[in-house]
Amino acid sequence: MNLNYAIFRSEPIYTLNDLAQIGSHNKRDKKFYNFNPNIKVELSKDNIELVPLADKYVKGFKLIVKDYEKEHNERMKTERDDRKRTFNQMIDKSKNVVADELLFTATNEFFKDMTKEDIIDWANTCMDFVYEDLDYKKEQILHSVIHLDEKTPHIHCVVVPLVKKLDKRTNTERYTISKKQYIRDKMHLSELQDKYHKRLTDKGYDLERGIKGSDRKHIKINDYKKINRKLEQNLNTRNDRLDKIMNEFDKQMETTKTIPFDKKHIVVEKDTFDTMHKVINESKKVMELQPKINEVFNEINNYTDSYNSLEKDNQKYRREIKSLKTRNSNLLQENNKLRTYIDTILEVIKKFFRKLLQLVMNLQKTPLQLK
Repeated sequence: MNLNYAIFRSEPIYTLNDLAQIGSHNKRDKKFYNFNPNIKVELSKDNIELVPLADKYVKGFKLIVKDYEKEHNERMKTERDDRKRTFNQMIDKSKNVVADELLFTATNEFFKDMTKEDIIDWANTCMDFVYEDLDYKKEQILHSVIHLDEKTPHIHCVVVPLVKKLDKRTNTERYTISKKQYIRDKMHLSELQDKYHKRLTDKGYDLERGIKGSDRKHIKINDYKKINRKLEQNLNTRNDRLDKIMNEFDKQMETTKTIPFDKKHIVVEKDTFDTMHKVINESKKVMELQPKINEVFNEINNYTDSYNSLEKDNQKYRREIKSLKTRNSNLLQENNKLRTYIDTILEVIKKFFRKLLQLVMNLQKTPLQLK
């Protein structure tokens, strides 16, 4: 069961001061990051700039919008004194954003076995999304960096949505900064997240689409059920595999009568050894699955809390919630059974080795052979 989610978020930046602060964070400029427990400063040298920026963020921003600033200053020459504003004042007081910060990442497990080159390949796919799906031009990218000095690798991509729009009052085209030209609303953002997920999966990345509407108060019931179904399927698959391998192991143990040995070696039939190896590997897979299962349980509990706030007279959803809670309880019990099963398997393996040790003590020396 894959529980790694593709994550793409958009965070508006409204003032030049906010932009400067974000720049300090993204470029690790401030000394106080030495005391930030979430940042391993010794790894900051490994951070990768996808679109480098040698200057501070505000200076880089000014270079991108230089024509916009020139246009504004020309317009201010003929403006009434009480309406005159510097470019910086106009930018900060505007209802539009100064820039937009795009964040790309995934759940931590996704990056577990990745090399630095693998992460760069993933990051380049994210940047393809910025250029081809969001339709930003290279000259609109203020800065883009992969942070490798925090727990989970992630990309900060700061864009300046500078566009020219028709001013109906003057019937002329003027510069403006408009995020809505690229991300219109929440519905459009959801569509873009679909495209982002598809782009990643088309490249072969095994990632789930984040649950639609997960930032809203209530989650769609069908998405909630989907998580439960996938969890049930995976637990059942693991159970079946363990049953099959344990039955095979038991049969091998029944046919094992004498075990040749010497001081340094014990001879085990190859079939018995291979089966035992399968048991150990499958047990390891189940144990590795535990953190993922716990993650889903936590998500489901959060969704349950969200649904509990629905209106009392909504009987249909209340019945659905009750049913889902029951299923969650059953899944939790199944998960506990799996853990007990693992403990039992480990105990069987211990007994097997104790039996080998006892035979070593009782039988006469025999040269090592592999049957």
